[in-house]
Amino acid sequence: MAETAAESGGGGDSGVGACERGVAPIKAQYRTTKERFHEYLDGDKQEGACQEVPTGDPAEPGAKRIRLEDGQENGKTEVAIESRERQMPKRARGQNKSRPHVKPAHYDKERLCPSLLQEPATPCAFGDRCRFLHDVGRYLETKPADLGPRCVLFDTFGRCPFSMTCRFAGAHLGPEGQNLVQEEVVARCAQLPSVRNGLDRALQQQLRKRQVCFERAEQALNRLTQGPMPTVVPETTVAMVTPKQNSCHAQLDTVGGAGTPQSSPVPTCGPLTDEDVIRLRPCEKKRLDISGKLYLAPLTTCGNLPFRRICKRFGADVTCGEMAVCTNLLQGQMSEWALLKRHPCEDIFGVQLEGAFPDTMTKCAELLNRTIDVDFVDINVGCPIDLVYKKGGGCALMNRSAKFQQIVRGVNEVLDVPLTVKMRTGVQERVSLAHRLLPELRDWGVALVTVGVGQCGHTSGFLWLSRFLVLSLCLVSCCLSVPPPALHLLIPSTCYLHLQPSLLLPHPQLHGRSREQRYTRLADWPYIEQCAKVASPMPLFGNGDILSFEDANCAMQTGVAGIMVARGALLKPWLFTEIKEQRHWDISSSERLDILRDFTHYGLEHWGSDTQGVERTRRFLLEWLSFLCRYVPVGLLERPPQRINERPPYYLGRDYLETLMASQQAADWIRISEMLLGPVPPGFVFLPKHKANAYK
Repeated sequence: MAETAAESGGGGDSGVGACERGVAPIKAQYRTTKERFHEYLDGDKQEGACQEVPTGDPAEPGAKRIRLEDGQENGKTEVAIESRERQMPKRARGQNKSRPHVKPAHYDKERLCPSLLQEPATPCAFGDRCRFLHDVGRYLETKPADLGPRCVLFDTFGRCPFSMTCRFAGAHLGPEGQNLVQEEVVARCAQLPSVRNGLDRALQQQLRKRQVCFERAEQALNRLTQGPMPTVVPETTVAMVTPKQNSCHAQLDTVGGAGTPQSSPVPTCGPLTDEDVIRLRPCEKKRLDISGKLYLAPLTTCGNLPFRRICKRFGADVTCGEMAVCTNLLQGQMSEWALLKRHPCEDIFGVQLEGAFPDTMTKCAELLNRTIDVDFVDINVGCPIDLVYKKGGGCALMNRSAKFQQIVRGVNEVLDVPLTVKMRTGVQERVSLAHRLLPELRDWGVALVTVGVGQCGHTSGFLWLSRFLVLSLCLVSCCLSVPPPALHLLIPSTCYLHLQPSLLLPHPQLHGRSREQRYTRLADWPYIEQCAKVASPMPLFGNGDILSFEDANCAMQTGVAGIMVARGALLKPWLFTEIKEQRHWDISSSERLDILRDFTHYGLEHWGSDTQGVERTRRFLLEWLSFLCRYVPVGLLERPPQRINERPPYYLGRDYLETLMASQQAADWIRISEMLLGPVPPGFVFLPKHKANAYK
C-alpha cells in the first residue's frame, strides 16, 4: 500500500528539486506534497492540512530562504522580494517559552498515600493533615485502566515498588490486591550494580539548612584571592584508572603544597588509606585517557539516563550527564541531583556543571567530589541561552577571563578526578576566542577541552561597530601622536584580536560557532585543526555537524583527539555503530520502533510506572521524537549520507510506520507514543521545546 502511495505521490509536481539547497535529496518516487502526505497519514484531516499549505510553496518545510546578495538584482526585483517575504510566513525560531507546562502530577490528582504502598504498610506520619488518599477502594474506583498486560519493573526486578498505583498493576497484583514478588528475580537483581549518584535525604536536609562544611573550597578560594596564581604543570604520563570512592568525612588542610591531616580527630568509615590522609598533587591526578573514543555530548532535556542507555547500546564510549546548575545542587533540589545519576552500563561517565562565580562552583565541585562517583567533571562554557548568559555563566565566561580562571583553578583544586571544559569558539560572530583561551586552559590544569565549531557568513553589528571605533582611534592616534601599540589599552580584547585589514571588507570568512550563531551555521573543522595545534599536548575534542561515518572520518583527520556527537545522536542514535563499523545502516521502521520501545522501558525503570512516571516518560519521548522526525532513511536518499543541515521534504516512506515517523506534527508524535505507552490523559497538550521542531 505504501509503495503504491509513494509512486502516486512522486514525480515532478512535488515542488522539491532533487538538488535544492538545504533539502535532503530524496528519490523522486518517494517525494510528495504536503496535502498528499497528510492525506495518506490521516484522510479525515485532509481539509485542515490543505488550509495550512502556504500558497505557491507546497513543499514546506524546506530549505531556508537564501537572500540575494546586494547589488545582484535591480530595485524592482528587490521590491518584489520584499513583498513576497511579507506575504510568506516566517519560519518559527527560538524556544516555545509560552508553551503550557503541565507537570505529570497534574494527571494524577487522586493520589494514594505512599505509606500504604510500603511493605508492610506503616502509619501515615501526617495523620489527618495528609493530602493524599487513604481509602484504597475509592482510589481503585477513580484509577484509570491499565495501559498493558506486562509491567517492566516486575519483569526486570521481580517486584514493582508502585504496587496498586502502577499503570500495569494487573501483571503483579494477586486476587486479594496484594503485590506479588518473584523471589528468584529479586535475589538475582540484588547482586547486580544499581544506579548511582542519588541524593541522600540526610544530605538534602543539611544542604537546605546550610549545615555542610566546605573546608577545601574555602581554602582554595582564599589562595586564589591572595597573591599570584601558580601555574599548574599538566602530567601526561599517568594513565586513567578506575575511579576511587571518595571519603565523605576526610577533611584535609594543605600547607605549602603538602597534605597533612587535621589536628582534631575525624570520624571515618572503614580503614584509613593513603588516599584519605594525603592530598593528590596536580601531577598525580588520574589522566583522562579517552583519545579516539566516541563521546556523547551532554544534551539538555534529551540527554537523560534512558537516552544515554540507548546510545551506550549502540557503541557510545563516553557519556556525560545533562547540564546541572551548581546553585540548585547546593540547595539540594532533587530534580537537579537527578541529572547526576549514573547507570551501571556507563563505564566512563562525567557530569557537567554550570555556574558564573568561583565560590559556588568550587563548593559544588567539593560536594560532588565526596558524594558521587564520576570519572570527570565538565564545566559548561558553551550554553548560549539568555537565562544562563545574562547571569554571567555559559559562554559568557569566555569574556570574563578573571572569573573564568578562578573557577577553573578552584574547581580543579578540590577535585580528585580530571576537569574538562566544553566551550564555543566565541560569543560574537567572527570573533573567535577559543584559540586564545586554549593555552591558558592548559596552564590552568584542564585535562581536556571540547570545542564546538561552525561557519559564519555575515558580520555582526558588534564587529562593524568595533571596526568603526578602531578606524576612529587610528585617526585620533595620528593627530595626537599616540603610538599604535597603545591602542590595545583603549579597545576591548574581543575587538582587537581580529582587526585585520582583510576583515574591513564585507566578505564571508570561516570562524567558529559563536553564541549568536547558535546552530544556524555549518561546521568549520579547519578552525578546529588550528585549535588542536594550539592546545597541544592537551587533548582536544571536536564537535559539530557529525551525522555519518564520513563526517567522523573527516573530523579525525584534523588532528583532534576524538569527536563528540550531539545532534547527530538525537537524529539517529545508531550513528555510533555506523562510525565503528564504517557503514551506512538502512534501518527499518520496525527496528526504529523497537528502539523507542526500549527507551520507554528504560524510562519506566528510571521515572516509575505510576501515572507520573508514565507521563514523564511520554514527555521525554515526545521531545526526542521532535528530532527523530528529521532523519531520512538511507534507502530513500539519492546520494547518502544525509547532511545535518538538510531538512527532509515531504515524502512517503516504504511503509506506513516509516511515513508516520517522518511527520513533523506533534499530533503524529503523540500517536507514536500511544503505540508504546497507551492513550494520553484527557486534555493532554504537547509542544516541543524548540519552535523549529514542529509544524502545524
